[in-house]
Amino acid sequence: MAFKGPFVAAGLVAALLLGFGIARATAPQSTPAATADPNTIPSHSHGGAVIGDLGGFSLSAGGFTLVPSEPPTFTANVQRTFAFRILGADGKPVTKFVPNHDKLMHFIVVRHDLSGFQHLHPEMAPDGTWSIPLTLGSPGIWRLYSDFVTLDPAGQQVPLALSIDATVAGDYTPQKMSDPGRSVAVDGFTVTYEGTPRVNATAPISFRVFQNGSPVTDLERYLAAYGHLVVIRDGDLGYLHVHPEDQLVGGAVKFWLSAPSPGRYRMYFEFQKSGAVHRAEFTLDVQ
Repeated sequence: MAFKGPFVAAGLVAALLLGFGIARATAPQSTPAATADPNTIPSHSHGGAVIGDLGGFSLSAGGFTLVPSEPPTFTANVQRTFAFRILGADGKPVTKFVPNHDKLMHFIVVRHDLSGFQHLHPEMAPDGTWSIPLTLGSPGIWRLYSDFVTLDPAGQQVPLALSIDATVAGDYTPQKMSDPGRSVAVDGFTVTYEGTPRVNATAPISFRVFQNGSPVTDLERYLAAYGHLVVIRDGDLGYLHVHPEDQLVGGAVKFWLSAPSPGRYRMYFEFQKSGAVHRAEFTLDVQ
């Protein structure tokens, strides 16, 4: 596909208007250091990432810019290929990416009311063009997140989450989020979580999977981990893709989280059993 110059310019203007910036860090894959309180650890010294690293506010950050090949407009329930490039500060397409949990890029899709979640993995052509078949199922505005690790001019790894909004024409009826709760049923499983994220204090949160009332003890690794967690803040759609401890902890998938502010968040927990990936969604109110 040919990239439209005026649209690129418009996208850069949009980036300036969005202007929120982005700061997403990938924490080291290590075991949490011991502290006086075993349920609280210093930020960034654990085996996952924290809500405090929310990003995904803008299509441009850290000298990198997400540039779609065409305006991201869709027809509800009609599949089309969404293609884009990541441009560096020199305006050239980036072609060097670092694998992150088995993939060079994670592509997260959600409507602005936090419904319709999708976790996809686009493919890159040699010229740096990424493409993914994409279907948006209902009218409204959708946020498309491009989550990846690349290299800066000094060769240092740069984890980023860039985003752009897509529109689907039609009458928009926002869905009401479920009330906060610690247990949801999905695909014949019951998924629960333990732990309470707190503002500016990193604490554990553990997910457990049950089937027919019994704990599932044979969860499988999906994308190199026993579970994945995407957290999106209601209102500004601040984004984080969290990875857990490398091993199950007491049969649970354990993450470490810290909230940057009070408010409502939506958590999307993915796990794999018998070769199939399932997703449990939770609403979380942080006081």
